[in-house]
Amino acid sequence: MKILVTGGAGYIGTTLVPLLLEHGHQVTVLDSLRFGIEPLLPLFRHPRFAFVRADVRDRQSLAEATRNADAIVHLAAIVGYPACAQAPAEATAINVEGSGNLAAVVGRGRPVVLASSGSCYGAVSDAVCTEDTPLRPLTLYGQTKAQAETLLLDRCDAIVYRLATAFGVSPRLRLDLLINDFVYRAVHEHRLTVYEGQHRRTFLHVLDVARAILLAVDRAGELAGRVFNVGDERHNCTKLEMCRVIQQVVPGVAVEAAAAGEDPDRRDYTVSYARIRALGFESTISLAEGVRELARVVPWIARREPFGNASP
Repeated sequence: MKILVTGGAGYIGTTLVPLLLEHGHQVTVLDSLRFGIEPLLPLFRHPRFAFVRADVRDRQSLAEATRNADAIVHLAAIVGYPACAQAPAEATAINVEGSGNLAAVVGRGRPVVLASSGSCYGAVSDAVCTEDTPLRPLTLYGQTKAQAETLLLDRCDAIVYRLATAFGVSPRLRLDLLINDFVYRAVHEHRLTVYEGQHRRTFLHVLDVARAILLAVDRAGELAGRVFNVGDERHNCTKLEMCRVIQQVVPGVAVEAAAAGEDPDRRDYTVSYARIRALGFESTISLAEGVRELARVVPWIARREPFGNASP
């Protein structure tokens, strides 16, 4: 199958693309290269890999790139509420208008897998969040992802994935994600300061995110038009429980409560993954395993990057 991956030079994309190639697909990455080409360099020797430097805001380039694609994985976005708050106009243009451009040039007949987010839910009053829980996004990030979902579901044969918070090592490593950031701080600062420690979050290793997207591509015919929470109930935990996992891996780390701070997305709920689990999906990498791999990598990273990721 010929697959186009928008934002394929990002955190998820640089883990996903090698997996797609490994499973025999022909893959083209479309990316604006905000963070450079380096994470993709090893793929250029692969005969079934191609690259297009373009922006999803450029409808003509997007139309040319999608013309021969059998399926599209849409990852290109400004990701996370801090990055969207720093550049709201750009976030809206990329996350919403870019998704609208994709919907316009693809239309019906080919699957589009959208990487969305649990941030679309906002504050959830129910004990368990399912795909039928109403969307009440509180941040610009959640709002733009909810709008992208609507655009693609209305106009395309879309499969929407509301992803748990990703973690783990990827060729385009992000250190602004919660677990990745905390492991970095644990290794370099030996101290974790936590606000809303009893709030529940849900996580999924970046390789398992890629595996879930591969499942959607391979079973697109039966999944088109559907929405899935993507994660694993085993990784539903409080922020303090996450810190205890880190303490078990990185000795001597102190954990203290922050005097102030809150999550603008108001994420504090257990998420049900029954729908995707019914397809046979479950995670393969535990929180502890992911923390251990991060702890082996982050000692060699001297500086923390700023917010502003253009690919999830």
